[in-house]
Amino acid sequence: MAEDRKAYMIKDDNLGEVRIADEVVAIIAGLAATEVEGVSSMAGNITNELVSKLGMKNLSKGIKVEVKEHIVRVDVALYIRFGYAIPEVSNKVQERVKSAIENMTGLEVSSVNIRIAGVDLEKHK
Repeated sequence: MAEDRKAYMIKDDNLGEVRIADEVVAIIAGLAATEVEGVSSMAGNITNELVSKLGMKNLSKGIKVEVKEHIVRVDVALYIRFGYAIPEVSNKVQERVKSAIENMTGLEVSSVNIRIAGVDLEKHK
């Protein structure tokens, strides 16, 4: 279980060390993605869906983060609102997620992969 709670050292000097948990990187990515106009919500696996239905907020829902030697690879699964251009929204999500992670953590983002899990027709009806 310790593997699930990885933390990445970003600083180690005479004042001490700074570590960032992988969950924190995922939360930053999730929040950045949902700020993009056209993104309806994040998609998640069955566990994430169950957690959200039980009333617990999971801010990293639909995000998978892999960090190796200060380089981050991010997979984002999301629902898009009907009427928005998928390529444009996806590009904005990639830019926003990359920028947020790099600015807030100092880690380098190598890729942000987007998976459109569905289209939200709710507002279209």
